[in-house]
Amino acid sequence: MPIKKNIIKIKKQNLRELPEIAERNFEILEEKIGIKFKNFEYLVQAFVHRSYLNEHHDFPLSHNERLEFLGDAVVELIVTEHLFNEYGNPEGELTNWRAALVNAKILSSIAYEIGTEPFLFLSHGESKDAGTKARDYIMANLFEALVGAIYLDQGYEATTKFLQTWVLPKLPYILENGLYLDPKSRFQESAQELVGVTPTYKVISEEGPDHAKNFKVGVYLDKELVAEGNGTSKQEAQTEAAEIALKTKGWKGPKIDIIKRKSGDPI
Repeated sequence: MPIKKNIIKIKKQNLRELPEIAERNFEILEEKIGIKFKNFEYLVQAFVHRSYLNEHHDFPLSHNERLEFLGDAVVELIVTEHLFNEYGNPEGELTNWRAALVNAKILSSIAYEIGTEPFLFLSHGESKDAGTKARDYIMANLFEALVGAIYLDQGYEATTKFLQTWVLPKLPYILENGLYLDPKSRFQESAQELVGVTPTYKVISEEGPDHAKNFKVGVYLDKELVAEGNGTSKQEAQTEAAEIALKTKGWKGPKIDIIKRKSGDPI
């Protein structure tokens, strides 16, 4: 048993030399995010998906789920601190803004934007799922794990700077387009505000066996069919219909007052 521990220790000391790590050239990523890791294993482990270890039992690092757990909390804290310091809006509005800024869709898009996908360690099966919702979910988790790794290695200030570069700049777009509300709520509030009508949804068709149904749903303003959406559930189809309807109408969502805090304002 001690021999095995020594082997793992040696492998950790020479992580950059391991073929499967060297071929990924993590130095490119370090340069892209402007961070040189003191503990290189933190960076690598952030990219190790559980599935990879099922096929590579001798890999010297664990999967990224604990780093993801840590990073999730760190992202939420730093985003919360920013919203609290910069805006005087009520707690409920700030909570919605934060949820929109740190949801899986936004975080996965940032992970793609940084260019992290080629550095992932995935099983052969998972490697084939590029461009799917499953991959997007993995990318969102990866982003949180990367934040956890940065926090452990560099501390709070460096992590804040990283999020100020990659996450916080997304907030104006979210506020401008009402993305702090789900599509159905955005379309409903816009319709009530602009034309005085509450949207209704109707199932146009449903196909397939009970365990694999596909629904087509239409969203209407009075008798006007504004858009159609598809999904494996009625809710999913309604959401897609609402998203398309917002684009069709050119509506961004209800208007809100954004209260910028000034020096000396009460908390």
